Amino acid sequence: MLTLHIVMILIGLIGAFFSGLLGIGGAIINFPMLLYVPGWFGLEGFTAKEVAAISMLQVFFASLSGMLSNRISAKGGTSLIHKKLVIQMGVSILIGSLAGSIFSVLMNSAAINMVYGVLAVIAVIMMLIPTQASIENKSLHEVTYPVLTAVTAAFLVGCVSGIVGAGGAFILIPIMLSVLKIPVRITIASSLAIVFMSAVGGVVGKIAAGGIPLWPAVFAVTGSLLGAPVGTYLSRRLNIKLLRYALVLLIAVTAVKVWSDILS
Repeated sequence: MLTLHIVMILIGLIGAFFSGLLGIGGAIINFPMLLYVPGWFGLEGFTAKEVAAISMLQVFFASLSGMLSNRISAKGGTSLIHKKLVIQMGVSILIGSLAGSIFSVLMNSAAINMVYGVLAVIAVIMMLIPTQASIENKSLHEVTYPVLTAVTAAFLVGCVSGIVGAGGAFILIPIMLSVLKIPVRITIASSLAIVFMSAVGGVVGKIAAGGIPLWPAVFAVTGSLLGAPVGTYLSRRLNIKLLRYALVLLIAVTAVKVWSDILS
């Protein structure tokens, strides 16, 4: 039992570190880690449904921690969170995430893994689409975007991310960068707040559906509260291209692993 608790803390910490660093909820790395890592230590593995439930709860606290850390780091400087964008996309993704979480009860583990794999591949492709350099020079007040596209995309992302227990940032960030043309740093800061709202709907849905392994989830959350502030601190100090390439690599590796298991 002690080994399981330590493993869960490490999984939560690593996932939350990337959450704060790259503006993701952490599920893109937590999902495969929860699925495979316990078995590496001779522990009983979790089903895809249990993984989705634990992951969603961890995303909730990781995104909350990262968002608060971002606000603290911005004190005395300029906040990078686009409040209007967060409200519009946040409400939409919350509704979609709640619906997806409840609907996931009707799906088996293989179907949930496949949804995750498809999302990861789409995210990699979209992240490889280059953005105009001029976009990165825009200030927070100069950023414009098509509202209907943003709201619709957020709802659809919420639906599928609610199924796999994700906040949806690993697909939401490519959309914000490539479709909405939001600068990278503003995207990363704002996505944490949007993911938090998505996680609210997802957690409510998972609790309503039942089946959350309580203690493993508690220790994963403990790790996430430690990792997110460190990732957020580094995020504001690293090169923009490095952040983008790190996210592409992270998603690509995960996609390859998940699809290799689905097809084997």
